[in-house]
Amino acid sequence: MFLYKQEWGAIIIEKQTKILTSSPEDIREAGKIIAEGGIVAFPTETVYGLGASALNGNAVKKIFAAKGRPSDNPLIVHIADKKQISEIAEEITPAAEKLINAFMPGPFTIILKKKQYIPDEVTAGLDTVGIRFPENETAAALIKAAGVPVAAPSANLSGKPSPTRAKHVKDDMTGRADAIIDGGDCGVGVESTIVDASGETPVILRPGGITLEDLRAVIPSARVDEHVLKAVSDDEKPKCPGMKYTHYSPDADVIVVEGERSAVRAEINRLISENRNKTIGVLTMYESAYDDAVILSAGKDNKEYAKNLFAALREFDALGADMIFAEFRETDGYGLAVKNRLYRAAGNNVIHV
Repeated sequence: MFLYKQEWGAIIIEKQTKILTSSPEDIREAGKIIAEGGIVAFPTETVYGLGASALNGNAVKKIFAAKGRPSDNPLIVHIADKKQISEIAEEITPAAEKLINAFMPGPFTIILKKKQYIPDEVTAGLDTVGIRFPENETAAALIKAAGVPVAAPSANLSGKPSPTRAKHVKDDMTGRADAIIDGGDCGVGVESTIVDASGETPVILRPGGITLEDLRAVIPSARVDEHVLKAVSDDEKPKCPGMKYTHYSPDADVIVVEGERSAVRAEINRLISENRNKTIGVLTMYESAYDDAVILSAGKDNKEYAKNLFAALREFDALGADMIFAEFRETDGYGLAVKNRLYRAAGNNVIHV
C-alpha cells in the first residue's frame, strides 16, 4: 500500500493505493472497490486499463482527474458477457452482429448508439458508446466481480505511453488509483481496434490487434477513417479515444524515420551526427547497429513492434534519452496500428526516405 499526495488543479489527490494480485480474493476486493465508486487499474490483453463503474458518472470523473485526461475524450465500456451489449446499445445492426460474433471477446471495441442511461461522462456527450469484451481472464473476472460494466481508458498519465506492464501502472497511478491489479505483461501491446458500426459501413477509428484485413474478411466494405493518421481539429469532438490529443509520448523527442533499411540507417546516422551533444535512443526494426546511441529492438515484424513499442518508449526515458529515432516500415496488417501510435508519439514528426 502506498500513499501519494499531489496538487491537481484545485483538487488534492491523496489515495492509499492497494497493490493486488489476480487471486480470487483480490479480484473480489477490486470488484467491490469499483461497485462502491472507486477506480482500479487492471490488466487486459492489450494494455492496462483504469476502470470505474460505467453507470456512475461521479466515479468516472475520478478517472479523468487521476489521468489528467480532457473531459471531451470518451471512454470505452468493458463487459464480461455479450448479453450486456443489448443493455448498453440502443441498436445492434446486422453488420455489428457479425463483427461481435467474429471478434468478441478479443482486442476489439465496437461503437454503437447508446442507451440514454449511460452517463455523458463516459461518452463525452456523444450519442454513441464504445463497447469492449476483453479476453483477458483477470479483466473478465474483475468486471463480473464488480457487477457492473466498467468504463476504462488506459492506466497511464494522459499523453504518456500506455502501460503494458504492472510497473508502468505503478509508476503513473500510485496515489491516483484506489487499487492496482498486477497481472503481468500484456500480450498485444497496443490498445484495441475501435470500429464505428453505428452506421451502414463499419469504419476503423483506431487500428489495433484486429486488422483491416481481418475486418474485411467479415465485412468487405469496412474502411479506415481519415483521422487514423491525423488528429481531429480543435473544434471537433473525437468519436473515440486517441483521435484528438497528443498520445503515447515519452519525455524524449521522437522522430520516425520510415522507409527501406539502407536509407533509414543512413538518415539516422546523419541525425545522430547532428545531435552528438544529446543522448540518442534508436528503436530498430531492422536490427541495425549505430554508434553513439542506445539501441532497443522493436522486434522482427510489426506485430512484435506493437507489443514492444510502449515499453520501449518508457525504457528510453528511464535511460535518459533526449531524442528517439524510430525505424519503421509498414510491412503487414499490424503496420497501421504501429504507424498510428508512432506518428502520434512523434507529433507527426516523420521523415520519409
